[in-house]
Amino acid sequence: MSQASSDKPNMALFWGCFIALITTAFAFITRAFLVNDPTLWPKAFGLDGVQAQQLFGAGIWPFAISIILFSLIIDRVGYKAAMWFSFTCYALYAVLALQAHSVISADPAAKEKAYQFLYWGSVILGLGNGTVEAFINPVVATMFNKDKSKWLNILHAGWPGGLVVGGLITLMLGTKAHEDWRVLVYVIAIPALVYVAMLAKVKFPVNERVASGTTYREMLSEFGILGAAIASYLICAQLAEVFAWAPAIKWTIFAVSVIAFGLYCKSLGRGILFVLCLIMLPLATTELGTDGAISGIMEKPMAAIGGNGLWVLIYTSAIMMVLRFFAGSIIHRLSPLGLLAMSAALATIGLLLLSGASTLAMIFISATVYAFGKTFFWPTTLGVVSEQTPKGGALTLNAIAGIGMLAVGIIGGPVIGALTEKTAQTAIIKEVSAEAYTQVAKEGKFVLGKYNAVDAEKVAELAKSDPETAKKISAARDGANQGALAKIAMFPAFMFLCYIGLILYFRTKGGYKPVSLDGSH
Repeated sequence: MSQASSDKPNMALFWGCFIALITTAFAFITRAFLVNDPTLWPKAFGLDGVQAQQLFGAGIWPFAISIILFSLIIDRVGYKAAMWFSFTCYALYAVLALQAHSVISADPAAKEKAYQFLYWGSVILGLGNGTVEAFINPVVATMFNKDKSKWLNILHAGWPGGLVVGGLITLMLGTKAHEDWRVLVYVIAIPALVYVAMLAKVKFPVNERVASGTTYREMLSEFGILGAAIASYLICAQLAEVFAWAPAIKWTIFAVSVIAFGLYCKSLGRGILFVLCLIMLPLATTELGTDGAISGIMEKPMAAIGGNGLWVLIYTSAIMMVLRFFAGSIIHRLSPLGLLAMSAALATIGLLLLSGASTLAMIFISATVYAFGKTFFWPTTLGVVSEQTPKGGALTLNAIAGIGMLAVGIIGGPVIGALTEKTAQTAIIKEVSAEAYTQVAKEGKFVLGKYNAVDAEKVAELAKSDPETAKKISAARDGANQGALAKIAMFPAFMFLCYIGLILYFRTKGGYKPVSLDGSH
């Protein structure tokens, strides 16, 4: 086993980081249940669909921002300080969520006040989740600096593992949660208390960048102006959306931050990192964007055969958890880029199959192929970044993860929604009529422009005067949701071409080899 020093790595430290990542998955899936089940937070706090999703998003965007910004200072404040900060965030989330319950219980009319406790509690929770990844990724990359891709894959088995265990606990507590939703807040405390107990007394390693004497400016230069431009744009776009900034404010902050960064580091950054940052946009959409939508997309076909759409996510997450433990042997045979290319091909095939699956057997066969494809995307990309840009330390390793998370919220998720609505438009025009679609359509805007969507209120209104047409429209739309997965398949297909290009590039340099901080391979 390779590690950063001559001593054996402290596996208690590794497994503490692993359980910390499980905590983030517990937080994700329990909040998804609380927000999306109309009998839980929507009923308790009078949330409409938009408010519910805003509340869910409040736990996502701070994750991405904190993982990037914390990476700029984590080597100075220390990994243990980051660990305690993340735990404090989980504790504060619980306090604010319970306070929201107290407010609404004392005065059922005080929904707005209670909502504010939930919203800011969710923001703090997101900051805690991002801080977890900000310290666990560089810690594990430093512990196993000769085998980064393998151990980052094993570490990131904690995310799907947490989704599986947390999802099953959430489903089992469903009845209890409907009586008192606070039980799902308490669930997060289980892994949180375990990881803080494991990590409170261990000694964290000095990051390999710091140990090698690589300066802070050199770290920033590795990321460079190009990387900073991508990260800054996504951060500014997200904050502009949350706080309703005028375009002039967004672009001014973006320009100032990139110029200041460039004046200090005086480097465009590593070309390979810039390419990987761009690939991260479709990668995050393929994995996290599809995961976020697939339960809803598969709800109707699963319900038709007596199932629940959530089982598709739990099943694919279970496959991911198991496979990530065996990433090392696969990487040694294929190389990290070879594994990523194979994964992109399988994800493309899986999504195409899933878009037309109707029987229980075909749904889970297709989901299996898709799961095999998406399993290695995220952690192997982190491994490649760490192996090719070691001078970037915690910054390059975590910034690309933050870029992926921001990309899902700002671009990936809305693009999946727009693709789904476009598929629905085509289906309704074909199976009903263009006139019928016009009656129920509305126009919307997102980061890439305008889109047309089916307005549920207009469909409900049409059902009063023409129930047969409304029924046909709903049926066509439900079928189109699943069919949209075929269009989402274009993202991993594009990634496959990118990975083939990178493989050919490295062949001109003698093949893929990790870069050491002394400049050797």
